[in-house]
Amino acid sequence: MLLMVGLGNPGPQYEGNRHNIGFMAVDEIARALSFGPWSKKFHGEIAEGVIEGRKVILLKPLTFMNDSGRSVQAAAAFYKIPPADILVFHDELDLPPGKVRVKLGGGHGGHNGLRSIDAHLGKDYRRVRLGIGHPGSKERVNPHVLGDFAKVDREWLEPLFDEIARHAGPLVKGEDAVFMNRLSLATGGSQEPTGAKGAAPKAAAKGQSHIRQARTGGKPALPTTGPMAGMLKKLFGGD
Repeated sequence: MLLMVGLGNPGPQYEGNRHNIGFMAVDEIARALSFGPWSKKFHGEIAEGVIEGRKVILLKPLTFMNDSGRSVQAAAAFYKIPPADILVFHDELDLPPGKVRVKLGGGHGGHNGLRSIDAHLGKDYRRVRLGIGHPGSKERVNPHVLGDFAKVDREWLEPLFDEIARHAGPLVKGEDAVFMNRLSLATGGSQEPTGAKGAAPKAAAKGQSHIRQARTGGKPALPTTGPMAGMLKKLFGGD
């Protein structure tokens, strides 16, 4: 059994924040891979499903970011899941927007969600670092991470979520390098972006996103149900 955790803050006022990209990623995994409905448990929300023949529990802690570890520990203890079988999706300031890196262990880098999980479980869990870019100065970090994604971010954000769900199989099998390579190729992020620090990488020439593939009349067809639908409509609009 595997526990996939998306980090974020609960409540509609936070749902479009960059800090909530972990919530958004697991929402898309649940939607795209037909997981069961979300239910409240372990101081959070969970959904159950199967990826590559392995049972997977998705968890969104509802304890607010600074206390995420309490929810993760409760779920891990109940299902008897060791840290090595826990993946945490979180925002990463030190990666450009759209870049993804997976690592085992390491420091929290000032991320309060990881800091809390470290305190409850130790550091020997896997982290899926989702780049949101750095605003350029320490004083601007809090407004940046707690600010909503801009409309222009849709160019990389939607394909990123699609491909995370599409290539979740290697993650489940522990093939982190394969996951990163496939994601990089699919989203056009095989090369570091040029220009200002934290600039978004160029979108793939051939849009892989299910949203892009479903374009009608020049407007993207957004998901119509579930948390991802509400979040995308809030950020980007939609009928």
